[in-house]
Formats: sequence, C-alpha cells, structure tokens
Amino acid sequence: MDIRQADTVTEFDISTTLPEQCHEGTWVGRVWLPAAKANNGVAGPRVIKAENGLIIDLSRHYLTMADVFADPHYLRTIRDCDGTVLCSLNDILTSTLFNQRPDHYESSEQIFLLSPNDIQATKACGVTFVRSLLERVIEEQARGDAERANAIRQQIYQEIGSDLSAVNPGTPETEALKQRLIEQGIWSQYLEVGIGPDAEVFTKAQALSSVTSGYQIGVRRASQWNNPEPEIVLAVNAEGNIIGATLGNDVNLRDYEGRSALLLGKAKDNNAASS
Repeated sequence: MDIRQADTVTEFDISTTLPEQCHEGTWVGRVWLPAAKANNGVAGPRVIKAENGLIIDLSRHYLTMADVFADPHYLRTIRDCDGTVLCSLNDILTSTLFNQRPDHYESSEQIFLLSPNDIQATKACGVTFVRSLLERVIEEQARGDAERANAIRQQIYQEIGSDLSAVNPGTPETEALKQRLIEQGIWSQYLEVGIGPDAEVFTKAQALSSVTSGYQIGVRRASQWNNPEPEIVLAVNAEGNIIGATLGNDVNLRDYEGRSALLLGKAKDNNAASS
C-alpha cells in the first residue's frame, strides 16, 4: 500500500494524554520491552500498568490484553500486582513520541508504548448520532444544492420534529416513520442503520494493527479529503461487558467513503489508520 509520508508534528506534549501521572484510577496498556531490559533476555510486547508515575510489568499475570479481558477479577489482580518497575511514565512517554516504527522494534534499546489492544479486532459503529445521520441523508439527497438541502431538512423535521432525541431506533413508532419517509422519497442507507433495528457495526482495523499515541498515522496517497475522527473506544470482553475505555482516532478518508458505502473498507481500514 502506498502511504503518504507526512511531516512530523513538533512541540507536541504527549504527557497531556494521561492525567496526573496516573495517581488515580486503574490504567493498563502494552509496551515493547527490549531484550537488554527483559529479565528473560527476550524482547517483545509486555502488558503493563501505569501507576503513580511508574510503568509496572504485569507479564507474570497476563501475556496479552486478551488475558486481562478474560480475567473476572482483573481490577483486583491489577491493583494488587507488585511487578517489576520498568521505567517512569515520563521516560516512556518521551521515548514513544514519534520515535518508533514497527520495522525498528527489534533494534530499539528503549522501552516504548504500543497500542493498548492486541489480538482483539477493532470494531466501529457508524451514524450513532441522529443529528449527524440526518445531515448525511440531506447531503446524499441534495447532491451539493444548498437550497434543496434546506428544503429536505425542513421536510424531515416536519416528520420527526425538532426534538431528535425523541427518535427511538427500532421501535414500532420508528418503523411507521420509516414508511412515511420512504413514501416521500427521502429514505436512505444512513437512516436504515441510524433509526432501524440494526446498527451499523463494521471492522475498523485488524488485530494487532492499531498504533498508539504519538505515532504517525497512515493516509492513502490517492486521498485528497481526509480527517481525524476523535472517538471513545470501549474495551469489551467476550460476554459483551464494558471493562474499560480509552480514546482513539478513527482516521477516515472522506472522499472514498463519500463515493460509495461499498468503499468503507478502503476509507477506514488502512495501515496505521487506527490510532
């Protein structure tokens, strides 16, 4: 894949990505540990916790983040663990910032952060906010005509009302609304997943393909219209329970996605496009 080489951001303070040196709360993640700093002399990823300004090895308890997800007592295990202190939080934040690429891992002599997820696929949910999905419908219907966009907006609001929070996806009332909108010729694929019974859920990135804060993201060279999309990322175990959260960047190619919904894979799932 042809990835554009972007200029590195300067004067970026990565320390602001974690609050107050992790003195409060329970913080877990992954790091790359060079062979020279590993007790067994083997380089590789390690599961860690960040606590009171320190990075602490949890590999005695967890080999992967999937093991953390599967542990019914993960909070107690993490809090009570007295593993080896690998480095300070400040040191690892500094060594991570724009300094590492996957092809340089083996030769690195520094400990640096990896993405906090490993063998889990990264899923994404589309058009999750009613106001956002309605604007997509309007864009789709208006095809660049501002006056037509205003007319369609008013038409939709007459059916739905000004209180968009009253729309409850998947209910009989919403199904009746769907039929009225179809009759008026303004039903769309976005409305189908936005207020229909089935949400849009797709694979954003393959397992082990996400990068961490401070890394270069990947953008296709052919894309001329793209943007970061800040997201709340949930850690969900096999039982469907939310056990943690972080922040993510759903790197998106607007020009590819706008051409066709069938190009969502090319718009979303690219090298280093999940951060």
